[in-house]
Parts: sequence; structure tokens; C-alpha cells
Amino acid sequence: MSRRILVVDDEETIREVVRTGLEVLAGWKVEATSNGAQAVAMCSADPPDAVLLDVMMPTMDGPTTFARLQDDPRTRSVPVILLTAKVQPAERRRYEDLAVAGVLTKPFDPLALPDQIAGLLGWRR
Repeated sequence: MSRRILVVDDEETIREVVRTGLEVLAGWKVEATSNGAQAVAMCSADPPDAVLLDVMMPTMDGPTTFARLQDDPRTRSVPVILLTAKVQPAERRRYEDLAVAGVLTKPFDPLALPDQIAGLLGWRR
């Protein structure tokens, strides 16, 4: 089954590495945007199977974007995995308290990414 993933990260390099890994290794369709506001609009228009969401972004950060997705009945059930370079225990607890589907730390191994995502979401590969 082909999955559709939205990648939200303000760094183009990250978006491209994720896109390549997920499309080539998992055969998933990847859409990408560089900001939270556009991510909310894209999800509302056509909810993806999951969102990979950077925590630190200008204008609207990851937790704020996640809150907006949770506020909308059309996007509330879309699983969100946070991508973050901040891995201090207090920050990790804060992200887990948000009830996201999971947290992946940067830098990540692009070859392991599809299996990590599938594992967090309970998807079979």
C-alpha cells in the first residue's frame, strides 16, 4: 500500500533527503513544504497519511503547527512525527506530552527512516 507523507521542514536539504529516502526505499509519495501555515492548509485540503514535522521553524514552529492540526476535525487524526535536533530529556518529555505519534532526532539515517516511521505508526512495510 502506498502511503502519502507530508514533510514540513524549513531546511531544503532535509526535505530532499527525506523525500529521496521515503520515495526510493519505501515507495511512498512525499509532499513537502517549508512552513507550518502551508502545512496546515495542505493537510486541510487533502489530509496525508502522516506528517513529519520539524520542531524549530520560523513564523510557526512545529508544536504550534501540530496544535492547529489538532484543532481541525479534518486533520486531527493525521499522525504527526516530530523531527528535532533538541534531544534533552525535558524537551523530549514536552514533545511526548503533545501526544504526537513519535519523535525522531536529527541527524537521522535516511536509510533507516522508512522503517522508523513505519514502526512508530504501526505500518507494515
